[in-house]
Amino acid sequence: MDQRSRCLYLIPTMLGDSRTENVLPAGNLQVITSLDHFVVEEERTARRFLIRCGYERPIDSVSFYRLNEHTPVQDIPDIFVASGPADLGLISEAGVPAVADPGQTLVEEAHKRGIKVIPMVGPASIILALMASGLNGQNFAFNGYLPVKNPARDNRIRIIEKRSLAEKQAQIFIEAPYRNVSLIQALIGVCRPQTRLCIAANLTLPDEWISMKTIREWRLIPPPDLKRQPAVFIIQG
Repeated sequence: MDQRSRCLYLIPTMLGDSRTENVLPAGNLQVITSLDHFVVEEERTARRFLIRCGYERPIDSVSFYRLNEHTPVQDIPDIFVASGPADLGLISEAGVPAVADPGQTLVEEAHKRGIKVIPMVGPASIILALMASGLNGQNFAFNGYLPVKNPARDNRIRIIEKRSLAEKQAQIFIEAPYRNVSLIQALIGVCRPQTRLCIAANLTLPDEWISMKTIREWRLIPPPDLKRQPAVFIIQG
């Protein structure tokens, strides 16, 4: 089915409680306030986001379609059927849609249907962290989340560190904020002393914190207390 007259807008959101005008271009706000159909992970946070963007029509008149990690793949086409010929906006919970985000399945279906996909400019924590790390921005890999438990987590750290050393590749990964402290402890304990580790937390927020040191240097100071703070981790051997 060809629906080239329709558009799927990939709409970035703030990474935290930052001012909308500080992180989103004015052009984004014009698109957002023109749409009536949105695909979201959580309707409540999406409603708040639209209000912060200056959405003027009644929020109760907006159609929301839920898409999260629990949505069956076979249900994705139903979103395009239910929304009819209207343009759609895909909103992530934080940052850019479809990167470390379940929205990729919606984008894939849009391509199958011949719907124009329009990625919009906005804060991407993975790229922002890499930009600020001083590590290899020409050869890097995003690993998503590492295993939670040992020995799987320590083994995974050794694997990506070895790959980084062999390919001179920056290795990027994230963690649930409440597990940041244990991950930092694991990295400091497992990695080689000369491996570099960048930790970037609260990106784009007033208390943004970014630091890059060798593991040897990290071992000489108290580990940062980043419990419950969104962070990105990058290592390079």
